[in-house]
Amino acid sequence: MQLEMIAVTKDEDMNVIIGQTHFIKSVEDIYEAVVNAVPGVKFGLAFNEASGVCLVRSAGTDQHLIDLARTNALNIGAGHMFVVVLGNAYPINVLNAIKAVPEVCGIFAATANALKVIVADDGTGRGILGVIDGEKPKGAETDTDADNRKKLLRRFGYKF
Repeated sequence: MQLEMIAVTKDEDMNVIIGQTHFIKSVEDIYEAVVNAVPGVKFGLAFNEASGVCLVRSAGTDQHLIDLARTNALNIGAGHMFVVVLGNAYPINVLNAIKAVPEVCGIFAATANALKVIVADDGTGRGILGVIDGEKPKGAETDTDADNRKKLLRRFGYKF
């Protein structure tokens, strides 16, 4: 078995969600979940089949984002996984809708950070072992840091 670390490719202002699912129907169901969660959303979606013709299936509302999702899915190369690249929405806006899709088994990452996917390859198949999301901690939060965090959440409208 070989281990490989795959860097996810995206523009700096984009968010990405990577998860595991189990059925070709996932492409249409995840698409519907995202467009119903955020009207006017710009996104790309790619899903890797793990049997049969083993194609990367894709959909979305923006061709550049579809291309990014497809490229990342091909690069990761693990079966039954999906990539959603968000252009004008955040994971918090769509994550519950995606998790509610019956075929979705789990989410590995939902982030705007630099993201790396740890993949195991046994020669016939590939699987995601985990992810590296962003950077490691640089210290513990101070009272001032906590106040700034709370102000930021209120400025974004997530807290009142």
